[in-house]
Amino acid sequence: MSSDKNSLKNKKTQDLALLKTAKHVFKIESDAIASLAKRLGKDFPKAVNILNNGKGRLIITGMGKSGLIGQKIAATMSSIGLSAVYMHAAEAIHGDLGLISQNDTIIALSNSGETDEIIKLLPTLKRLNCILIAITGNLKSTLASRSDFVLDVGVKEEAGGNGLIPTASTTAMVAMGDALTVAYLELHGFKDEIFALNHPGGSLGRKMLTTIGDLMHTGDQIPMVYENSNISVIISEMTQKRLGVTLITDKKKQLKGIISDGDLRRLIEQEKDLSKVCARDLSNVPPKWLERNSLATKAVQLMEEYSITSLVISKNGKSIEGIIHLHDLLKIGIV
Repeated sequence: MSSDKNSLKNKKTQDLALLKTAKHVFKIESDAIASLAKRLGKDFPKAVNILNNGKGRLIITGMGKSGLIGQKIAATMSSIGLSAVYMHAAEAIHGDLGLISQNDTIIALSNSGETDEIIKLLPTLKRLNCILIAITGNLKSTLASRSDFVLDVGVKEEAGGNGLIPTASTTAMVAMGDALTVAYLELHGFKDEIFALNHPGGSLGRKMLTTIGDLMHTGDQIPMVYENSNISVIISEMTQKRLGVTLITDKKKQLKGIISDGDLRRLIEQEKDLSKVCARDLSNVPPKWLERNSLATKAVQLMEEYSITSLVISKNGKSIEGIIHLHDLLKIGIV
């Protein structure tokens, strides 16, 4: 029994030590990122403007863990429509330099700034009149001195391994890449459509690419009553179409209003003479509508904003092309 207690005590002590280590790592890495903000200089906005106005292609290069981060940065930039290509520095000096053309923009990642493979690229980059942006932790390095713009990602210490394991330094590189990307978005403008086209697969693609035209109810599926219709016709139409609403139209089938089941409940609570009520009496506000090519995510936003469950699909708010219900969006995982 005593042995079991000691074992349990040792396990708890070990768990506490592991949690302490994790917190130590988080502290060092968060401090490293925070220090970047204090050292951002004039080269950062210049680099962002180069991304926005560059004449050639954008190529990102690195080695080892810096190379892996370079791939991540290239992928993130490409996802927002900023076409970026990753080029392995070692492969570049052994034949892949043909990827680089006149006036391309190169982002080179090297914490030391002395990575052999990258330094060997510099004469060629100079000859091709490329713009070179360095992301490095050593402002006195060869790479920094030969670059057009330098982004400082130097860190005070790594998070472990006696300072030998790249941890805080790699985190700082990732953060700088994200800062470049988001700053580019601020300058260039973020467009849902571009992001959606670059994410066609999986749930994200489904959410971003689906339009309400793909989901809307049309034709006889649309609950619709004439503006002079009595309460019996209104209830019958809403019951048959089962969308919790019915649209109100004039003789030309132009949209005049919308009635929800909530409107009917409130009417009953008022204890009015229902035989004298017609459809036009129950519509207090103009129906919310969207065009059929609007993204389904836009429909969700509008429904949330006005606390409604249905939207009319129309070109001008008068002609009726269809109707969409919140359940239609739930079925495909938009919400």
